[in-house]
Amino acid sequence: MAYDRYVAISKPLLYSQAMSLKLCAFLVGASYLGGLINSFIITKDTFALTFCSDNVIDDFFCDIPPLVKLACGKKDSFQSVLFFLLTSNVIIPIVFILATYLFIIATILRIRSTQGRLKAFSTCSSHLISVTLYYGSILYIYARPQSSYSLDRDKIVSTFYTVVFPMLNPLIYSLRNKDVKEALNKLFKQ
Repeated sequence: MAYDRYVAISKPLLYSQAMSLKLCAFLVGASYLGGLINSFIITKDTFALTFCSDNVIDDFFCDIPPLVKLACGKKDSFQSVLFFLLTSNVIIPIVFILATYLFIIATILRIRSTQGRLKAFSTCSSHLISVTLYYGSILYIYARPQSSYSLDRDKIVSTFYTVVFPMLNPLIYSLRNKDVKEALNKLFKQ
């Protein structure tokens, strides 16, 4: 989606050529294929774990860190796989998104009119806020050293990225709308 924003701002007249149906289908297909491969690897490796006596997952949904905490025996290879998946599914996309947004900011700064810069920035800022909230919480849960895990804290953070952030997304994306801004101003002034 960051590439989509970049093309819309840097090459608005060539958008339909740059974001062809073939490219969109490729991006969607690659995303689904990556998700399938990721799910297959995690499922296969989860079945290889051995579990001792406790079988109650201390979380509100079955997430990987609490499940690994229940496992006994050798977890090193599973955690190496998780690190690889974290790198390929989180770190690489973040780097790509941040690089794209650097290009977007450079393009926005070259726009001559202040109104044009504000409009272009407001178009991208909502997406950037959503990406920051989502990836920030995922990095917090999955990219910490294992010694600093706190299941209670992780429950709160995972609640945010599965419940709160998706509820906030419509609000974040609608803040570009003048009517929504005016309604919020009236609401907070009362």
